[in-house]
Amino acid sequence: MAHPKAGRPGEGAPVKYFAALLLSSGVDTQGVLDGGLGDILGEADFIGPPRPFDMTDYYEDEMGPGLSRVIVSFSRLGEAPDLVDVKLSADRLEEKLSGAAGRTVNIDPGYSDYFKVVLASFKEGPQKIYLGRGVYADPVLMFEDGGWRILPWSFPDFREGLYMEEFGEIRRIYREQRRGG
Repeated sequence: MAHPKAGRPGEGAPVKYFAALLLSSGVDTQGVLDGGLGDILGEADFIGPPRPFDMTDYYEDEMGPGLSRVIVSFSRLGEAPDLVDVKLSADRLEEKLSGAAGRTVNIDPGYSDYFKVVLASFKEGPQKIYLGRGVYADPVLMFEDGGWRILPWSFPDFREGLYMEEFGEIRRIYREQRRGG
């Protein structure tokens, strides 16, 4: 018999999906949304400002110089386990939107809830949790003491705190949605 204070299985809380878009010069956020990301995740309810992505040159050979990162969240709440399907769909969309030289957009989907920001990844790592079908969950921010806390393995642009305002606003929208407002 289980201890009376033991947790019981139940449904997880809905999560708020977002995408961290890495855009080649000349590619705009609305074009990516209209080009298929809206079909995957629904209507955008928040689009952050484009920020220069210049802390690494990792993507420049494929995507060119002058990259920018934009954080976009979506109005439809989803389920955390569906992150696998979202990542696989985003990968197919990247291929569809590719040019002759390679990708023009890198779509890193993820979700946020009250406690954390999680990105989907195809790469294994010590902090990453395998979800299935080649997809890992990578927690990159934790909410603590009224604000987002950077984790030691967070990407350099996340470690610099560039998106704290964006994820603060996304969390505010999520709270309103969960409260029914």
